[in-house]
Amino acid sequence: MEQIERAAPSVDPAEVAKFSAMAEEWWDPAGKFAPLHKYNPVRLAFIREAAANHFGRDARLVRPFERLTLLDVGCGGGLLSEPLSRMGFTTTGIDPSAKNIAIASAHAASAGAPVSYRTATTEALAAEGGTYDVVLDMEVIEHVADIRVHVRSCARLLKPGGLLFVATLNKTLKSFALAKIGAEYVLRWLPPGTYDWNRFVDPKTLCRLLEESGLNPLRTQGVAFDPLAWDWRLSSDLDVNYMVVASR
Repeated sequence: MEQIERAAPSVDPAEVAKFSAMAEEWWDPAGKFAPLHKYNPVRLAFIREAAANHFGRDARLVRPFERLTLLDVGCGGGLLSEPLSRMGFTTTGIDPSAKNIAIASAHAASAGAPVSYRTATTEALAAEGGTYDVVLDMEVIEHVADIRVHVRSCARLLKPGGLLFVATLNKTLKSFALAKIGAEYVLRWLPPGTYDWNRFVDPKTLCRLLEESGLNPLRTQGVAFDPLAWDWRLSSDLDVNYMVVASR
């Protein structure tokens, strides 16, 4: 893994080590990744709806995305890769953490999920020349060392006409209060130090980086936590969590 890290300027070894140390908890809905388990249905529904509209597929089908390829960048334990493979995508998950890939591979095997996992970086994969119909970059860019290099390599992995999904956190005082202080130190949803607010990126900057990489941002979608329902929902509020969809 050290060799991969040195070869990939976007990879931060400290961030890889941080998530590697928690790898055993990826599939525990009450563990350190509990917020992602709660967030997952909203992410999956958004991806399903946007991809179905873009590729002209019937989202009501069980497997609407047959014959489409998908790359899950920074896949972690496979919380998105597995359900998306069941929707018909030919799914590949990559992560610079070998421990994450081991956990993801073992869980997919036990669950019978047809996902191909690799310990790899976007830069390494892009250098191989492979491309995909859909590329996911969900909750990754706030952990990379060089966001411009990372976005550029993600764009290189996208087929013409394909879709890139990016989910991240806006750089606002509200996100500092809620996603950093609130989530890590008040509610204890996340281990302290999970986020570095200085690495958060606003939607305007992210869309500019996507355009510089040859992509066309199509939609920016806010996601908000509803404390009354104790659940996540799509929202017009972009101040904290948001997702961007772009095409080549």
